[in-house]
Amino acid sequence: MKRLSIVILIVFAAVPVFGENYLLNGSQESRIKYKMVQRVRPSAGLKKLMLSSVVPESFSSPTYNQRIEDFELNFFPPPLRREERTDKRGNKVVEATWKAPLGTVTTTIRFTAINSTRLQTLKTGAPFPLSRLPQQVKVYLKATDQVPADDSQIRSKARELTSTAKNEFDAVQRILTWVVDHMHYVLIPQSYDALYSLQSGKGNCQNYSHLSAAIMRAVGIPVRIVNGITLKQPYDINIGNSILTMKMAQGRHSWIEVYFPDLGWVPFDPQGTELFVSNRFIRVETGLDNNETRQDGLMRWVQASSSSGRPVFEESIQAEFVNDHIKLSGRKTNYGPRGLLLSPQVEAAFLKVTVAPPPTPLRVPEEVLKRLRFKKAYVFGNLDFPENVDFLSARGPAERHSGNIMEMRKNFLVETAEYVTTRGNQYAQTFILTKPMQLQHTGLALHKFNSEGQLWLELSKDNGGTPGDLIATSDIIELNQLKFTPGYTWVDFDFTATSVILSPGRYWVALGFTGGPIVNWFFTYGKPVGPQDGTRYKTMFDETWSRSLAYEFNYRVIGLTAK
Repeated sequence: MKRLSIVILIVFAAVPVFGENYLLNGSQESRIKYKMVQRVRPSAGLKKLMLSSVVPESFSSPTYNQRIEDFELNFFPPPLRREERTDKRGNKVVEATWKAPLGTVTTTIRFTAINSTRLQTLKTGAPFPLSRLPQQVKVYLKATDQVPADDSQIRSKARELTSTAKNEFDAVQRILTWVVDHMHYVLIPQSYDALYSLQSGKGNCQNYSHLSAAIMRAVGIPVRIVNGITLKQPYDINIGNSILTMKMAQGRHSWIEVYFPDLGWVPFDPQGTELFVSNRFIRVETGLDNNETRQDGLMRWVQASSSSGRPVFEESIQAEFVNDHIKLSGRKTNYGPRGLLLSPQVEAAFLKVTVAPPPTPLRVPEEVLKRLRFKKAYVFGNLDFPENVDFLSARGPAERHSGNIMEMRKNFLVETAEYVTTRGNQYAQTFILTKPMQLQHTGLALHKFNSEGQLWLELSKDNGGTPGDLIATSDIIELNQLKFTPGYTWVDFDFTATSVILSPGRYWVALGFTGGPIVNWFFTYGKPVGPQDGTRYKTMFDETWSRSLAYEFNYRVIGLTAK
């Protein structure tokens, strides 16, 4: 057999600087009519039911501001008892109690939120380390089970990241830059504490918040945990000739507020923003960690010892943006993490952390590809998503509170998905091959809501970070051939008839459709697998794919590679 030889030329050059830190300027001003409905269906033998809610308060900071008006909290049927109290963190808690309810219990929360985010140059001269903190602030340096700021591994990482920091913002910037790149977002982690997050690099919003809080508290920076709601209304940031579209799931979320002596409490979302959160955030409850900020959405009950079931809890959120004025622009810097980090301009000395860009896969010449034998099964992609989960009724496990009282807390399992068959828009996801491949199928994590129409995938070359020339089109899938499922599942598009052989490199798949299908495509916050510009869409008015999305769709590429 003839031996195949490949000669690789390696050129040594200066490593270019790289980062995905964007400095933003502008504002968001919105008036939001908010409604949450919680329904509890009693289980057999239910003797007592207790539901807790936290009343959201107005809040102001140098960037994010929230004003709550016309708050209403109603129960049906009326509870036997309704009690109000303020906890030690200042949260106003309302607890309602029913005795042996026979039918569905409904809680309805309504209010108007006037939310704004203003991003201009911030000035801070807060020193590091901090000293002479107010007594009411010092409590947010405390170590807890979920935020073990006194753990040796946490303290070691904190010292490593901040040992040469010149001021508080410098220290916080270094910590957030590291967290953004260290963490990989998963909806259902094994644990939610900071130590698990440090060791595994995995977690949801609670993990991001706990890890950031633990590292900051370990070096004397006060941090409090915030629980609230994010709304799915997207917004655009103009960045040069392109548009970055930001979108969150509609549901529960956890973030942090960091104390600066000269700024007060300032919000951060460790998943990607520092010194602000967008005005799509509804701030509800604060505390030391998510074990403490558990009152909002808490359900407790007492059940007959002979009964084994549990009440069924469902929660839905509606938000109408009566007014929504957005004017945001951004400038990409040459420093920061590989993951996306958005920030206003800050007047303070700080280390501009840089990272090397990811390596470019080495392309294999066409004549070599033709001679390779593809026999080894190969699957890769953004594979992790909660398959077949009904997000409306998903809740955490039942736990014993005390004696014969059981409880279920709110969870942060949210439906991160995009409606991708809306008329006039087309969505595309990039993937990067690191080895030659004979493509067989490409799967998308989809959920269908009707049985009309057809779907297919278009495979394209990369053209400078956007979809380029078409390579192949998959077989067409009739939507009526797909089963209805309670949640999202893999839908594999067949490319076997096209005999596509791909060299290592970057490619795109774009979803095509016709006939009125209603389909959502699940996504993951951040970019677990691909580059920051790797999820794009265009409208019927766009000639190019100049619009990018801040998340990554869940996909899998299936085929054969050479041994």
